[in-house]
Amino acid sequence: MIREFFAGVGTLLRGFGMWKSNTRLLALGLIPAFIAWLVLLAALAPLVIWLGPITDWMTPFADGWTAPWQGVLRFGLGAVVLVASLALAAAVFTALTLTIGDPFYQRIWRGVERSLGEEPTGETGFWATVGEGIRLVFLGLLVALVTLVIGFVPVVGGVAASIIGVILNGRVLARELTGRAFDARGLTGYSRSGMLRAGRARVIGFGVATQLCFLVPFGAIVTMPAAVAGSTLLAHDLLRRANPDRTPEVSQSAAPAPAGRQEEPPPGSAAPTSTPEVSQSAASAPAGRHEATPPGPTASAPPPPPPPGPPRA
Repeated sequence: MIREFFAGVGTLLRGFGMWKSNTRLLALGLIPAFIAWLVLLAALAPLVIWLGPITDWMTPFADGWTAPWQGVLRFGLGAVVLVASLALAAAVFTALTLTIGDPFYQRIWRGVERSLGEEPTGETGFWATVGEGIRLVFLGLLVALVTLVIGFVPVVGGVAASIIGVILNGRVLARELTGRAFDARGLTGYSRSGMLRAGRARVIGFGVATQLCFLVPFGAIVTMPAAVAGSTLLAHDLLRRANPDRTPEVSQSAAPAPAGRQEEPPPGSAAPTSTPEVSQSAASAPAGRHEATPPGPTASAPPPPPPPGPPRA
């Protein structure tokens, strides 16, 4: 399980590695990510500024407490509120960025598919992206509420809320980011959930790494294109796990054979029809010779006419 977790982290690193080989392609994703980052920064800045008064308002029962317990309680509660807000912000950022930059991320995703030798013919569609974004925001809100409730647990609440919040939100992010590769292949939600469960540790590793990169200043802007590329790689890993004998949809095996060369039929298929060869027994006989009459009953020849007699006087 630990090995699979770090394999998921490595999948995100592989996405970052595509910055080197596909710099122009991934650079397209910086513009919508920067716009979404500015919107969320404008929303989070007032929360950070007013975090102290907010925690005071949430804990009126601690007004008469002596130091340092009052400060410890309100500091821990403020940290939990901030973690819950960041978890929700990560979900909103992902949904907003994918919606704004849908044409850009479509090109990134399809570019990665072509580099892997495949290109699904299905379309994800703009409105499907909007619907997935709304669903992602709703799930992010649930994760934020769960994180906030866990934070009220005495002593260990703050640490537990931070860890659980990052894990839950990471899984939500991974599910959303892999949606394009799955939708283009026509996979149902049930099939997708089954593959995500089978590779749970790898999915969580990818999502947690993405979530932690989002928390770095300006990290979300650079990470988003790499996360889209890495999520495509993650989807391929999950598809191979679910179907080890899966062959690429567009591969070299589908290329036409060179001129003058005939491909061998696959095992179990009928041999291709060829020009019938003439056997030696049926070969034409040399000139002046007739073929022997095959055995069997034949019609008898008529008797020869009688010789003419002597002339009469």
